[in-house]
Amino acid sequence: MTELAMQQERSSRMLTKEERKVILASSAGTIFEWYDFYLYGSLAGIIGAQFFSSFPEATRNVFALLAFAAGFLVRPFGALFFGRLGDMIGRKYTFLMTILIMGSSTFLVGLLPGYNSMGAAAPIILIALRMLQGLALGGEYGGAVVYVAEHAPRNQRGYFTSWIQTTATLGLLLSLLIILVVRTYTGEKDFAEWGWRIPFLLSIFLLAISLYIRLSMEESPAFKKMKEEGRHSKAPLAEAFGQWKNAKFALLALLGLVAGQAVVWYTGQFYALFFIQSVLRVDLFTSNILIAWSLILGTGGFIVFGALSDKIGRKKIILAGCVLAAITYFPVFKFITATANPMLHAAHQRSEVVVIAAKDDCSFQFNPTGTSKFTSSCDNARSLLARSSVNYHVENAPAGSVAKVKIGDKEITSYDTTKLTGDAAKAVPGAFTAAINAALADVGYPAPGKPNDSVVKVTSFFGVFNGQAFPLVLALTYLVILVTMVYGPIAAALVELFPTRIRYTGMSLPYHIGNGWFGGLLPATSFAMNAESGNIYFGLWYPIIIALATVVIGALFVPENNGKDITAD
Repeated sequence: MTELAMQQERSSRMLTKEERKVILASSAGTIFEWYDFYLYGSLAGIIGAQFFSSFPEATRNVFALLAFAAGFLVRPFGALFFGRLGDMIGRKYTFLMTILIMGSSTFLVGLLPGYNSMGAAAPIILIALRMLQGLALGGEYGGAVVYVAEHAPRNQRGYFTSWIQTTATLGLLLSLLIILVVRTYTGEKDFAEWGWRIPFLLSIFLLAISLYIRLSMEESPAFKKMKEEGRHSKAPLAEAFGQWKNAKFALLALLGLVAGQAVVWYTGQFYALFFIQSVLRVDLFTSNILIAWSLILGTGGFIVFGALSDKIGRKKIILAGCVLAAITYFPVFKFITATANPMLHAAHQRSEVVVIAAKDDCSFQFNPTGTSKFTSSCDNARSLLARSSVNYHVENAPAGSVAKVKIGDKEITSYDTTKLTGDAAKAVPGAFTAAINAALADVGYPAPGKPNDSVVKVTSFFGVFNGQAFPLVLALTYLVILVTMVYGPIAAALVELFPTRIRYTGMSLPYHIGNGWFGGLLPATSFAMNAESGNIYFGLWYPIIIALATVVIGALFVPENNGKDITAD
């Protein structure tokens, strides 16, 4: 029987016990990746109070987010370091190291004493743990994907690797459910004091299971065969990125596949949650339940599109997901607004808000690290309106004039932060905010901090099956399906772009740069675009433009390698 016939025979049967173990062992690490990401992101305010308590509240939140960002910043370095090891010494032992480092770091965050107990050492150790975890994560995904792909039958590679793709969403779902359960059990006060540690500590069980399974695994057959033949790379970094014949594929992978995948992924899960909570003012419990149900209903799409990519190709599905996202994001997010917060949607339709300001007084409020300060009268006015989810437009005023906000028949003068001293530094911003809120309420905008009965609300896990919540679940599920289209086949597509000798190194770097930079910068970029334009939907142009650019580059330059023999190179 020929090799191709054997592969086809294998593809027609169910997974063997050994193959299921390969997938399970490889998937556990990516569950860690997203489980911890959402734990830290969801609990950043509480973590800031625990580890940066010597600073004012606004400053401590900035430091908490910077500690969060530290894990992202070092991921590409982890991809290079562990990718090199994986291509030199093997897949199994390298991503055994990454899971141990990553799991231990997550668990130790739950044990780490706060600032009140350890002083300055506490935040320093926290940041060090985040950076260690980021390094490990940089090597984890590439190792897991390569390991599974090199075990998979040639014409089931998309199906096998799609199981790993589900774990990002499962990690998110798991973190949401555990936070909700622990928060409900302990109560808000105890959760803020000590209960937040429980989700981090529970990660030790994921680590134990993953280590137990991975220790019993064999090396990837493709790497084993290559090493026995003496074809493994002695300098994978130089070979992957120093030779144009390989470096061009890293560039094409980044711009023609991963960039679009990243922005669609982040928009469908990260930005959708942010939009519901921060823009539409849906309460934490309701928004988490809505997202949880959309993940439950949509996660199967990873397997469906991964398996479909084995039949019709990876590129077609990924680029189709990007096109659908670009076409439908505006109507879908407008539908979400109209359904989740009808009062806000109605105010957008009938109320005109104008910022009258000099051009040179207005900045582009891009602030990915939370450290930039925007102090002009125009910036203060636009920032407040953007945070209040108000649609507005800007009219030019003479140079040097102080910005004003016109709402209905009222005109409110803004302020320049740098010109306030003493008591005025507190009184003037407070008075300006109060005046803006009152004027917005007069023209139909929801008043901040006051009950708004039109906002969607559920009180139980199955409470989504009512008139207002269920259409939202369907809309959010559609966004998740777009995520599964671009993310389900991406692992197999990346694996097939690179030869075995540099595969771990070659695919890891574009993946982490794409998701860390193009995807990770999405919330900050979208907010800055919203504030610049005065439209809560304008920031959607960021993922739309990148998704369309990926479609063009991917369609023209990225080869379709579906079914390629990845052991022959």
